[in-house]
Amino acid sequence: MATPSLPELLAQDGMIHAPGVWDGLSARIAEQAGFSAVCASGFAIAAALGMPDAEIFTATEGIDAVRKIHEGSSLPIIADIDTGYGNAINAGRTAANMRRAGAAAVFMEDQVSPKRCPVCVGDPVEVTPLREAVGKVRAAKDGLEDALLIARTDAVGDEALKRAEAYVEAGADLIMPVSKTFSTLEDWRRCHELTGVPLVASLTAWTWVEREFTPEVMAQLGVKIGLVATHGVLAAATALRDSFTRLASGEALPQVSASYMEHEDFVGLIGFPEMEKRQREYLPAKEEV
Repeated sequence: MATPSLPELLAQDGMIHAPGVWDGLSARIAEQAGFSAVCASGFAIAAALGMPDAEIFTATEGIDAVRKIHEGSSLPIIADIDTGYGNAINAGRTAANMRRAGAAAVFMEDQVSPKRCPVCVGDPVEVTPLREAVGKVRAAKDGLEDALLIARTDAVGDEALKRAEAYVEAGADLIMPVSKTFSTLEDWRRCHELTGVPLVASLTAWTWVEREFTPEVMAQLGVKIGLVATHGVLAAATALRDSFTRLASGEALPQVSASYMEHEDFVGLIGFPEMEKRQREYLPAKEEV
């Protein structure tokens, strides 16, 4: 059975929850867990590189991460392209390269470069002038061809509403306010009514959006996609830190291994049964060599 495309998922009733992934293994786990789409999270990709989410890694590194995610899973990928990595021309090329790497959609923010994760900094972030931001939306949409463009705004209040309308006029398929864009549910509802397109919410850990945006609430606000961008990498980092700390302290391996998944489960997770099947299909038996 073919995996539904992102437009097909958007046409169905109900929410699309896309967990943040950063490599082939995390993408495989998301698919086997039962998700219908994944988010190539810039926060998670940066963290996996040992970096903060501050547009330090390059567009090439982000595209390579999406390519690996695409190889590890058949699910539609919603990819983070930060600010597009430059001006409108750069944004169009970045979007096109993400599409070729396997992205079904990208989301691009209107911050100045280098971006600053609004959840990780205290003061308001700086956004690009509206005219420049609109040009980047147009260029990114042209580069995507049949893939979808999610325009993210880091502006606040009425300025965010103005930008959301302008981005849709410029070709954005969906609008993504961040957790600091609006302070009330009514503001989110107004954004959906003004733009007439589905909204995307990043259910980022530690934010009011994560706490209050239940599936029922999101349906009422016009939110169609919920990106669970940070939870996976936080869970993985917590488990890895705890495991390594116990190992480094000299705890005996058998005691630690009791908390791991079974060997057979992990072998299945990373695809050994499928690989052996392909080897039997394509490679000659030893006695035939």
